[in-house]
Amino acid sequence: MNSPVKFALITSFVGKTKDRFHEYNRDMTLAERLEMVARMQGMSGVEVVYPYEVKDAALLKSLLATHKLEVAAINVNVKAEPEFRNGGLTSTDPAIRARAVQFIREAKDFAQAAGADKVTCCPLGDGYEFAFQCDYARMWKHLVETFGEAGNYKPEIPLFIEYKPSETRGRCFVDTAAKTLCLLNDIGIPRMGTTMDFGHSKYGGENPAEVVSMLAHSRYPYYIHINDNNGKWDWDFMVASHNFLEYAEFLYYLQEVGYTGFLTSDTSPTRWDIVGTFEANTRMTQKIWDRLLAIDRAEFRSLIRGGDFLKTWQFIEANILKL
Repeated sequence: MNSPVKFALITSFVGKTKDRFHEYNRDMTLAERLEMVARMQGMSGVEVVYPYEVKDAALLKSLLATHKLEVAAINVNVKAEPEFRNGGLTSTDPAIRARAVQFIREAKDFAQAAGADKVTCCPLGDGYEFAFQCDYARMWKHLVETFGEAGNYKPEIPLFIEYKPSETRGRCFVDTAAKTLCLLNDIGIPRMGTTMDFGHSKYGGENPAEVVSMLAHSRYPYYIHINDNNGKWDWDFMVASHNFLEYAEFLYYLQEVGYTGFLTSDTSPTRWDIVGTFEANTRMTQKIWDRLLAIDRAEFRSLIRGGDFLKTWQFIEANILKL
């Protein structure tokens, strides 16, 4: 519980980004991006996207060493290729499914060469939009088989599955933490895990703190992305900017279960200064984390379990909100 917080960010947000109507910031080389990350207060790691950001493991390893950064994870993109437009891991075409599996295997090769300890994959192209659009049982079978084949390859570099309610599909097949755990149970590879994104959880109608407790008490590892939104879409705002108490509760339970991995910013600066945006994440998270460590944990646990929320709320007012 007293271990220091480790912060990372997804490097695709450092540089030019775009939405349906606008482009933000400028293109930067990987070297420029990592140099910028190294200047951010509190940031010590990166999650890079393979194969679109970087394909040269030796170059990445050299740049990480130069800037004294760790690699939190390799993010494998199985959605941007034209053949994955209608789904990769669940495609009705076995050749396309095989290509999706190969993408993840190649990402594991890259991760091993770059010194990363995990690969994370968010299967955004795999889903549906309409009633009667697909055979759900068949799609689930494909997910078990394809993720299983990918996870079995180089199991020493575990594969983590990131769930999301929607995008690029109207509804993603892997859309909740509970469903992700069901999928992992059906796959049956102990070292595979879940990537839990605070924003995905919020706009998907989950309680992120409850999800942390559920993941921590499963037999599978988990990895955390941090951001915030208004509950209506995955806006990738700065942490605690919309859901302060829910974010504090989320961090509290990460402390309670002894999470020691990276807290990786999946946050999009868009209209705001890049360095300032990510430093807001590290600064706010560290302040909330430290305040939670300073409270009387035994008293707080007793209040939470005691059933009288008005007493719990008074404790929150005095010790967390400091009002």
